[in-house]
Amino acid sequence: FILQYMTGFGNEHVSEDPRCPGALPEGQNNPQVCPYGLYAEQLSGSAFTCPRPTNKRSWLYRILPSVCHKPFQPLEEGHLTHNWDDVEPDPTQLRWKPFEIPKASQNKLDFVNGLHTLCGAGEPRGRNGIAVHIFVCNTSMLDRCFYNSDGDFLIVPQQGKLLITTEFGKLLVEPNEICVIQQGMRFNVEVFGETRGYILEVYGAHFELPDLGPIGANGLANPRDFLVPVAWYEDRQVPGGYTVISKYHGKLFAAQQDFSPFNVVAWHGNYTPYKYNLHNFMVINAIAFDHADPSIFTVLTAKSTRPGVALADFVIFPPRWGVANNTFRPPYYHRNCMSEFMGLIRGHYEAKEEGFHPGGASLHSMMTPHGPDADCFEKASKAKLEPERVAEGTMAFMFESSFSLAVTKWGLKTSNCLDKNYYKCWEPLKSHFNP
Repeated sequence: FILQYMTGFGNEHVSEDPRCPGALPEGQNNPQVCPYGLYAEQLSGSAFTCPRPTNKRSWLYRILPSVCHKPFQPLEEGHLTHNWDDVEPDPTQLRWKPFEIPKASQNKLDFVNGLHTLCGAGEPRGRNGIAVHIFVCNTSMLDRCFYNSDGDFLIVPQQGKLLITTEFGKLLVEPNEICVIQQGMRFNVEVFGETRGYILEVYGAHFELPDLGPIGANGLANPRDFLVPVAWYEDRQVPGGYTVISKYHGKLFAAQQDFSPFNVVAWHGNYTPYKYNLHNFMVINAIAFDHADPSIFTVLTAKSTRPGVALADFVIFPPRWGVANNTFRPPYYHRNCMSEFMGLIRGHYEAKEEGFHPGGASLHSMMTPHGPDADCFEKASKAKLEPERVAEGTMAFMFESSFSLAVTKWGLKTSNCLDKNYYKCWEPLKSHFNP
């Protein structure tokens, strides 16, 4: 099987597995009898009555409809949670060392078993909130698939590639790429060794491209660089039982069926999974003086009902040129009405050369001050201001949210990755005041 993709963000796509030409009905969605004896099934990603620009749905033509399963039963959810009251809140700047991936010989973990909630806010029943999860896994999902009834998953692999089979087709997602699996879409994850990454989950909104305003028609993440899988199906019976896992109200449930759910022969619509390579991001930057706000690095946004305020933004800090005159070039010292969660895919982040490692993370909560460490401040204050490559060979990212994020017990204690000495990186800062 050769991986193929269609291009475009939010496009109306049409795809059928080449093994069954003509599988898509012509001229209508729901004929009395579908080609090849298939079943028609609609997957709705928005209310039917949404304005046309925000209306999302796809029609799937499948060997058996997805309703053919036994009743759902509760499944032990491990470290997945949306209980934000497990531990007392703490506004302190937080940083985590790289999250440990267990050896397969000691503890076999697939993608679902390896989900660990780090922080979040809001709740899925009210369709308003977000969660940040870490995944660590070392084995592929076998005769198991997962779907999220609560919201969308934006998946950021940091170590190891993911071969994701969805009802729409297959996606290969490698570090420095991201993928979005939207609410309700069933998927399975194959891995090729020890694998780790980050997930931003949003309840109640879908990710979209940010408005460009005065930037104009082009720039940042271009719509044509988003890739959508082509139809692929398997007609596979699983007499021993295929497990369909649903995340619903923040908890996991499992249902059994005796066939593969990846039995969609053809589909059409604008509600799909997709992936994007961060290398394709067109960076906008300050080229005269001062430091532009990090919002110019937004790849995707999930909007709230308040204009200009996001449930969550996905922001990256890619390699680029720094040329600003008479300017302190690293990120400035800052207190923010938003929450800032950062992760590192590779390399060294410019404002924290030490202590912030790939596979680790940091959280700067609402109005908690943060900024470059003492070494970075001293170096940047004395640097000769000439054109320089910034962040070469690195990729840091940020999940920024208007929610005040609570950290889970796993994040603060069980993971054993919290860096208790993070605050010390600012202690050497000294007064340069000279009246």
